[in-house]
Amino acid sequence: MIYVALLRGINVGGKNKIDMKVLKQTFEQVGMNDVITYINTGNIIFSYNGFSKNELSRLLEEAIHNDFGLQIKVVVRSIKYVSEIMNAIADTWKNDKDMKSDVMFLWDEIDDKSVLENLVIKPNIDTVKYVPGAILWSVDKKNMTKSGMSKIVGSKIYKQVTVRNVNTARKIYELMQAQNG
Repeated sequence: MIYVALLRGINVGGKNKIDMKVLKQTFEQVGMNDVITYINTGNIIFSYNGFSKNELSRLLEEAIHNDFGLQIKVVVRSIKYVSEIMNAIADTWKNDKDMKSDVMFLWDEIDDKSVLENLVIKPNIDTVKYVPGAILWSVDKKNMTKSGMSKIVGSKIYKQVTVRNVNTARKIYELMQAQNG
């Protein structure tokens, strides 16, 4: 089975520094196969058979703690799960000079459509949708100051997501597909 491990809060603002080459070795030492990393923000694609995604999360969190001394949340998603998320993103969504579009991968504890009720979503400014495992959010950059997207930072929900822009999410999926090949 092909998975992606999404680490929250590493190599951001000089905090929780983890070298991706060493992280790759950590994954290999606990039995993950075909391990590749993508950019420094903690995206690791790998294959493994045997454990559930929850068991994998616990195993990887423990390995990271042992090797780096950091308590890092690891969200594990299968290629099937990521495929469903990618299929829900509009082709027109981008992360560029005109548009900001993010995939907020949810912790299992809050993975329910009702999570939207706790967000500040501005009609006619924010385009937001829930898909199992994620909140998809897009806004025209000229409306960023009016958007509810910035209000999520510092909220209780924000502490239970790991965010990737759509360009990064698409590349992760592309790498997963290549491994599945």
